[in-house]
Amino acid sequence: MTRVYNFSAGPAILPEPVLEQAAAEMLDWQGTGMSVMEMSHRGKEFVSIAEQAEADLRELLDVPDDYRVLFLQGGATAQFSAVPLNLVGDAESVDYINTGSWSKKAIAEAQQYTQVNVVAEGGKGDPMAIPDRSEWQCDPSAAYFHYCANETITGVEFPAIPDVGDVPLVSDMSSTFLSRPLDVSRFGVIYAGAQKNFGPAGLTVVIVRSDLLDRASSRTPAVWHYHRQSEADSMLNTPATYSWYIAGLVFQWLKREGGLKAMGERNERKARRLYDAIDGSDFYRNPVAPDARSWMNVPFVLADDRLDKQFLEEASQAGLKTLKGHRSVGGMRASLYNAMPEAGVDALVDFMAEFERKNG
Repeated sequence: MTRVYNFSAGPAILPEPVLEQAAAEMLDWQGTGMSVMEMSHRGKEFVSIAEQAEADLRELLDVPDDYRVLFLQGGATAQFSAVPLNLVGDAESVDYINTGSWSKKAIAEAQQYTQVNVVAEGGKGDPMAIPDRSEWQCDPSAAYFHYCANETITGVEFPAIPDVGDVPLVSDMSSTFLSRPLDVSRFGVIYAGAQKNFGPAGLTVVIVRSDLLDRASSRTPAVWHYHRQSEADSMLNTPATYSWYIAGLVFQWLKREGGLKAMGERNERKARRLYDAIDGSDFYRNPVAPDARSWMNVPFVLADDRLDKQFLEEASQAGLKTLKGHRSVGGMRASLYNAMPEAGVDALVDFMAEFERKNG
């Protein structure tokens, strides 16, 4: 069997040791004679898997005791509605910053439930950038401030956690979650879909500060109700058990790899290697301002877009897969999530140099 370098933006590459362990345990998890996907979510076997996963995640992120960790379904997109339903309370409006496609989707969902104040518009122009903090028109009485930490499609990423004063900070971290250390105490809510950096599709992690659990609207569906799911240990309904199990294996792999500090250093090296190759060439170009460039999703275009198809075909033949950019922006996109080894980035950079030599 030959494994390829999978640069997909999601569902994305998973660590090989995790896949190997899951394969070994597929028919019989630790002598139970059952696959994890066959277990009752309320049985002691799966409860032990779920508890260990949460403990490992809390350890990785040093999650404070006054935060609840939820393992939910519906993807991050479900949280676009769940966040306002759970957090608006008696407030009259919420703050959002728009930095790209996923921000826009989150704003559109929130507008169904409350007044949305868009504090600034970014992720546009050439180069694409995040508006300077001095330009944001924030409301100090907003129920919360929402931002998308990393726009997967365009590769626009916040270089630091924004300071919004005492307003609870909410972030969609789907494509940066667990890619580096994070100060969870700065946030009211963090949510992330698993299928990019820590598991297969079907699972969403939500980390919510306990004092925010009692703001939910009476209209909030039970499966998205943070307080009710917290009381039920994320098992108000049957959870995405197999995705939860795989995420737990990823958390253990991250710990063996040195934790989030080591992972952050590795991810920064990978991103720098690819950006240096792009910036050092007249043949390739990245459309994002340097101070807003994503570590996780690196879009780039060729000087002659007529070569795009050839580039993708030859890259695929070289074992470099799913490099086509999102349909809304075109070009190429390399996603460098935790499980992408540095050797994969080296192989891509070497291929790009050779392609430029032959076609530049």
